[in-house]
Amino acid sequence: MTKKTPAPTTERKRGEGVKFVYEILRDDIIDLVLPPGSPIDEIQLAERLSMSRTPIREALVRLAGEGLVTTLPNRSTVVSNIDFLNLHTFFDALTLMYRVTGRLAAEYRTEADLTIIRAHQAEFARAVADQDALAMIATNREFHAAIAEAGRNPYYTGLFNRLLDEGRRMLRLYYSSFDDRLPQQYVDEHEDIIAAIEAHDIDTADRLSSQHADQIVQQIRQMISRDRRQQIAL
Repeated sequence: MTKKTPAPTTERKRGEGVKFVYEILRDDIIDLVLPPGSPIDEIQLAERLSMSRTPIREALVRLAGEGLVTTLPNRSTVVSNIDFLNLHTFFDALTLMYRVTGRLAAEYRTEADLTIIRAHQAEFARAVADQDALAMIATNREFHAAIAEAGRNPYYTGLFNRLLDEGRRMLRLYYSSFDDRLPQQYVDEHEDIIAAIEAHDIDTADRLSSQHADQIVQQIRQMISRDRRQQIAL
């Protein structure tokens, strides 16, 4: 899988270069162009993007904070591995955060919160219609992060955002199991969650959020199980 790197501009303000590198690496990692364990060569990357190593290093620090890259003891950087053996603990935490943030959003949301949540949902629906996997991942993340923000608990919001970030590659695998043709059902599930939050229906928001998380978890588990049963050429 080959992706074309956007042509770099001759000059960038400080911060723009970091954002430029971050977005390129983030998309390549999430889209599995850079598979787990791949080394990231700062020198080659600097040459490829025609920029100094400083913004590259700052972008790598940001990616490390999101769990997408890992700095090794020898100071080299690799794409973080996906810990398939401990996925059950990740799924447990993710499902709990879906439920908690859904409940709190139903209790504390404001009209301004609903406007933001609906805007992200509209973007997600467009991405689904366009079969744009990276856009689906990004807008899905922002949709659920907005629900967490509406719950008014920064500790839950911080944890949920971390889980959403760490789960983006799993979500890429999840969408690929549908050949990026995500069924309308998943757009509708978001709409149902929004309706429960709007109605201040805490129990329904909890139930729908739990069901939404469960079907994602089950699909990923089935996909991994199928892959493990494939014949291996010796």
